[in-house]
Amino acid sequence: MPTILFQDVSKFYRAEGRTESAVREINLTIEQGDFVFLTGSSGAGKSTLLRLMSGNIKPDRGHVFLDHIDVGRVPRWRRHRVALKFGQVWQEPSLVRKQTVEENLELAAMIGVAIRPESRRMVKARIHKVLGLVGMWGYEKRYPVELSSGECRRIELARAMINSPPILLLDEITANLDDDNIWDILHLLDVINRKGTTVVMATHASEYVNIMRRRVITIVDGRIFGDVKRGRYGEVV
Repeated sequence: MPTILFQDVSKFYRAEGRTESAVREINLTIEQGDFVFLTGSSGAGKSTLLRLMSGNIKPDRGHVFLDHIDVGRVPRWRRHRVALKFGQVWQEPSLVRKQTVEENLELAAMIGVAIRPESRRMVKARIHKVLGLVGMWGYEKRYPVELSSGECRRIELARAMINSPPILLLDEITANLDDDNIWDILHLLDVINRKGTTVVMATHASEYVNIMRRRVITIVDGRIFGDVKRGRYGEVV
């Protein structure tokens, strides 16, 4: 099963004519089955770290490996195979507004799948299954504009899970949600993780991090400042 490995990874960007570092000299290993909270202030580098893991962006220095595959150097024709290892939910809303919930999920389910008439029934079954898991069964014909922000986040999580990826990368998935929605999502992630799925979640939700007591990695100015196996928010030792 996939292990994520960072070796001396740095990523830079240009700001007002200067070169700034988003992350610097990151060395990190995430084993299959880990549940990791990435914590730190806004702009610390959490989102960059997640995008480097998935291969959405490439490091300027160092290497990111998924098992023995350098994800920053995967040929274009093989990138979809790496992408299928990850289910991803980013901060920005990403559901297609003019498509129903079912159509949004079907689009994701078809990635990497050869479409045949007999396969569509299987895709429909997967859609019903993941909607049931996130508590949204029966919403197939709704449009995103008809849903609350919490419901949209659940659908985005269902979409991330539709292809049963071994790794989930989640960027502030609980932001701006009420306590009930947050607990529901964290409970679901806990269940999924206990079945073997790796969960890496960037979050500011300190109260919930402290209760969950999973691995906590604290990022400060693009560097790993703390990495605690059963940690609390901001804990560094």
